Amino acid sequence: MDLVSKYNIPAPRYTSYPTVPYWDNNLNEEKWIEHIKNAFIKYNKDGISLYIHLPYCESLCTYCACNTRITVNHKVEQPYIESLLKEWQLYLNEFEGKPLIKEIHLGGGTPTFFSPENLSYLLRSILSTVDISKDHDFSFEGHPSNTTKAHLQSLFDLGFKRVSFGIQDFDEKVQDTINRYQTFEEVKQVLDDAREIGYTSINFDLVYGLPYQTIASINDTITKIISLKPERIAFYSYAHVPWLKPGQRKYTEKNLPTDTYKRSLYEEGKSLFLSANYLDIGMDHFALPNDSLFDAFRTGSLHRNFMGYTTNTTKLLVGLGCSSISDSWDAFAQNIKTVEEYQKAVSDGHFPIFKGHSLTEEDLSIRQHILDLMCKHETTLDENYFDVKEKFSEFIKDDLIEVTPEKIIIKETGKLFLRNICLAFDKRYWKKVPEGNVFSTTA
Repeated sequence: MDLVSKYNIPAPRYTSYPTVPYWDNNLNEEKWIEHIKNAFIKYNKDGISLYIHLPYCESLCTYCACNTRITVNHKVEQPYIESLLKEWQLYLNEFEGKPLIKEIHLGGGTPTFFSPENLSYLLRSILSTVDISKDHDFSFEGHPSNTTKAHLQSLFDLGFKRVSFGIQDFDEKVQDTINRYQTFEEVKQVLDDAREIGYTSINFDLVYGLPYQTIASINDTITKIISLKPERIAFYSYAHVPWLKPGQRKYTEKNLPTDTYKRSLYEEGKSLFLSANYLDIGMDHFALPNDSLFDAFRTGSLHRNFMGYTTNTTKLLVGLGCSSISDSWDAFAQNIKTVEEYQKAVSDGHFPIFKGHSLTEEDLSIRQHILDLMCKHETTLDENYFDVKEKFSEFIKDDLIEVTPEKIIIKETGKLFLRNICLAFDKRYWKKVPEGNVFSTTA
């Protein structure tokens, strides 16, 4: 059996540990307030992160697994912004001092659904209440087809220097199937605009494993992308989860590449990136040597949280907006997912959380192992390893890892199976292996 077939199993992407399906849901509003107050006292001096979820899109991309709201009614912008500001005020009321913001990320949805004026109003309102770290990193996600020069300029004027554009694929048949359209010319124009304004790091999101993708189509897409030289590329594995996202039922498994062919798509892309001087940072991510993401990987300061890989290690992450997840390091809390219920909770003066988890000492220890594997491709040996040692025997036999007296070190081939290796540490998963579909497959 080849390694792809052997290890192509459902597994988390580990933007947290424990993963959301294994939260104890032992957190109410009162406990969450206690957690964030303590976290602010401990960690604000080092800076905190702020994630803002803007869920609106004008059309549904059928591949997407994000929490979105589809509408062409832009009158929803202002009321939603006011709810975000009310939620932020709830946090300010509990913090003992002025927040020091190290990181802001606008995600979605499509943040550029919102007008430049409304985004500017939202951010100026928040920034007027905080101090900004000297080494701050502000970023946002944009759709190439609706990100205007005014969007780019307004956000740049507020300190944003990094932008991520969702490209996915340039092939017309693939775009039609996933209902995601942008031309190469549109992408080039928005990238040229960003660079002219002064953005220093531009990321392109690409997805492999989409319906009707071929080696030829992925080669064409990536060759075009490389010609534009974005500083970062996220090359994500398509997660087929129609039981969670009904939009994916527009096509079937028959339209998707086989596991082996899907891996070939990844290998084709990776080969092209490496030949163009991009460096393999970790799961799905590539960066040019002059980008801060590579520098963070090289110096061992790369971090991973609910926003994915980040160059800033912050231990307090505040998530604003429906479905956002906050992290106080010793607890997680997720907001209500529907817009109307989220807005009502905030309007009533409540933190709009609907589930959460207080981490145990064992959780914190395993979390660190998984973070180290994800960000440094190695971790130290301790009792957690020896508790699950037998799960690593196949990785050793398949030459995916090296185990020394002090460390587990992931080898080059092992990077392809990073999620599988992290899964071996996941004690909560092994105590209760899920029945049915919970996670996407690793290949």
